[in-house]
Amino acid sequence: MSESSHTRKGKPVQKAFKNFTEYWLTDASFGVLLLILLFTVFILPILIEYEHVHIVFVNAVFLFLFFTGIWSSREKVLIFLTSGLFFTQLGLRLLRFSDFDFEFYLSERLVGILNMLVFIFLNIRLLFRDMEINIYRVIGAINVYLLVAILGAFVFEIIQLITGTGIAGATDLKGVDEDYPQYIYFSLVSLTTVGFGDMYPTHIMAKMLSVFLSTVGILYPAVVIARLVGANKN
Repeated sequence: MSESSHTRKGKPVQKAFKNFTEYWLTDASFGVLLLILLFTVFILPILIEYEHVHIVFVNAVFLFLFFTGIWSSREKVLIFLTSGLFFTQLGLRLLRFSDFDFEFYLSERLVGILNMLVFIFLNIRLLFRDMEINIYRVIGAINVYLLVAILGAFVFEIIQLITGTGIAGATDLKGVDEDYPQYIYFSLVSLTTVGFGDMYPTHIMAKMLSVFLSTVGILYPAVVIARLVGANKN
């Protein structure tokens, strides 16, 4: 087969890859990310609770979120950082499904928190780039809010793993992936300042995190709306 035929066959693949990478830098990507986050925050916990999904699928959902973060910036430093975190996360998750199950669980969760922090930072940058206002930017603001809820769930789990306590109430924490529904629920309850009272923080770090999320939940909408409205006037 000639070199020119190899080139012709490679062009569609290169074009598809370029379109994929460029897409995550457009405002339209906010819509797809919102669907993924709505599934991750509101649907996935129910599926986990009723054991309708395999734990491999649960891990794949979070890995896909972190994978999209690689393409959320054109800056080489950020691409290198997000790629490094993603492959570290992937490696640690693969090790967890080997014979070394819980030995790498805490390390993997710590890397997951770093991944989520960088992912939130990248989405905030995309949200306020060019100071433009449209429906996609509003969706992007919702995405950041949901990402903070997921980050809160991750940190609550880290506190539980390190201290052996964190949150208590109507829950039975086992220290594995299946605990995600309880963590995301309590994170959302704290972030939205609902405070049902069925679950509550028991460790001082969990208490401070709960208060921090409540503060963010109150201030974030006001700050973001003011920023977007200000951008629209300009």
